[in-house]
Amino acid sequence: MASYKETFKKLKSKNEGALVAFTVIGDPDYQISIEIVKTIIDSGADILELGLPFSDPIADGPTIQAADIRALNNGMNTDKAFDFLKEITGYNKKNNKNMPIGLLVYGNLILQRGIEKFYNDAAKAGVNSVLAADIPLEEADDYIKAAKNNNVDTVFIISPLTSEQRIKKIDDKTTGFIYAVSRLGVTGAKSTLQNSTLELVKRIKGLSDKPLCVGFGISKPEHVKAVVKAGADGAIIGSAIVDLIAQNLNNRGRILSSIERYIKAMKLAAHR
Repeated sequence: MASYKETFKKLKSKNEGALVAFTVIGDPDYQISIEIVKTIIDSGADILELGLPFSDPIADGPTIQAADIRALNNGMNTDKAFDFLKEITGYNKKNNKNMPIGLLVYGNLILQRGIEKFYNDAAKAGVNSVLAADIPLEEADDYIKAAKNNNVDTVFIISPLTSEQRIKKIDDKTTGFIYAVSRLGVTGAKSTLQNSTLELVKRIKGLSDKPLCVGFGISKPEHVKAVVKAGADGAIIGSAIVDLIAQNLNNRGRILSSIERYIKAMKLAAHR
């Protein structure tokens, strides 16, 4: 897969921001989830962020929680998730898409497998980065070491309350991109984008030269356009995609067609 550095550089040369698309691995089941991710790839997203389903996803709102439950109830586990990732990596290569793949995971799942083994398996599956959503920077040394050992990038979260001193520490430990959350609270699509989000983008860009992507609540083309215009290198959409899945659970064709239309519209908005 292409590195984040290569991807952001290429997009910058075309005067575009990155569209980072999230979905939960195995939602609503393994095979449909494979088709969903392939549709996201083919519809023009630039980076994949895939969530490993977990029983207690404390950073996620009801939409992602429900997706995790659907996936777990249909038998998804870490072993199957890595098989899933290998299949997506193969599809990427076969179709010359070369899209980076980020994995969003909670620390218990990494610890359960063993930190070094988890990152080694992630690398073998074609994963570019791992974001351990509930591991604070102060407890991340073992995860950072394992990431480095296996050539996996690190991604860390910055919130509107993160101090300048802490932003600099996060910048120092980040090798992939910085994930800025647009607001306090949990994930979930919102109808409006707060002005504080745009101020946060400018504040982080003044302290870090790492690629910066904004997530949490990004759901409309105007949200993507606003964060990219403010200086972000990309926008992360997740709950809005998962909502489309949940709304069409009894119609597989409609799931795929609605996601295709949505991704295309959101990517168009990422042009500067």
